[in-house]
Amino acid sequence: MRVDALLRAGVTRSFEFFPPKTDEESATLETALEDLVPLAPSFVSVTYRGGEASRQRTFDLVTRVQREGRLTAVAHVVLAGHRRRELAEVLERYRDAGIENIMALGGDHVPGEGPTELTYALELVDLARTVGPFSIGVAAHPAGHPRSPDRASDRLHLAEKLARADFTITQFFFRPDEWSGLVADLADRGVTKPVLPGIMPVTSLRSIPRMAEMGAAVPSELVTRLHAANERGGPSAVRAEGIAAATELCAALLDRGAPGLHFYTLNRSSATREIHAALFGP
Repeated sequence: MRVDALLRAGVTRSFEFFPPKTDEESATLETALEDLVPLAPSFVSVTYRGGEASRQRTFDLVTRVQREGRLTAVAHVVLAGHRRRELAEVLERYRDAGIENIMALGGDHVPGEGPTELTYALELVDLARTVGPFSIGVAAHPAGHPRSPDRASDRLHLAEKLARADFTITQFFFRPDEWSGLVADLADRGVTKPVLPGIMPVTSLRSIPRMAEMGAAVPSELVTRLHAANERGGPSAVRAEGIAAATELCAALLDRGAPGLHFYTLNRSSATREIHAALFGP
């Protein structure tokens, strides 16, 4: 099904995966998929790491998932490192393979790739509209995109982009006010398309600096909470506390009217399954 139709039908639950590079990563992904399929997610999305080989792996995984008929798949399409004609060909391949849903993203240039002809993801949205009847998602950053000069210009650009797309999925964040503020800001700009909150639990202390590098710093109150858990019970207690905090965030978001929840799984299922069970039952 199209994601925009799924969002109109009710609250969605979705999971994100990345295409494996090695046999070990493939085995991990297969286990996660088998574990998560029984939860009947509304859709799953597959990222694109950059480069021609990764682009093919994304295509292969998306089309395989869709062909198996158990899950609705969403393909990430990235404009960085591509000419306009190349992007059109990528979109045509997805259209011809029966893929109805894409995420139109800017991405980061990978060494060795060709020149980037488009500048903004909204241009990729426009291109996708000319290629096929896709349901199109775009990315949002509650704290502002790392490359944006300020939050105001980032929100203006996001509003323009989302006005042409069908939905957005946010970067992960940790406070419900971050989502509420983003939604209210977009509404003030006349854009009321669905904003799906991205969720990633902090399951270890070493994840804290890494998440900041990814553009979403863990707030001080959660850092304190996780360190206190570590003092009580070590790494297992940290993991449990991080999952509890993510579950609380999800519940608050649903209470505030979030149209769904999008879980960044890192190709592993256990934390996502625990949060899902706490919210929706086993």
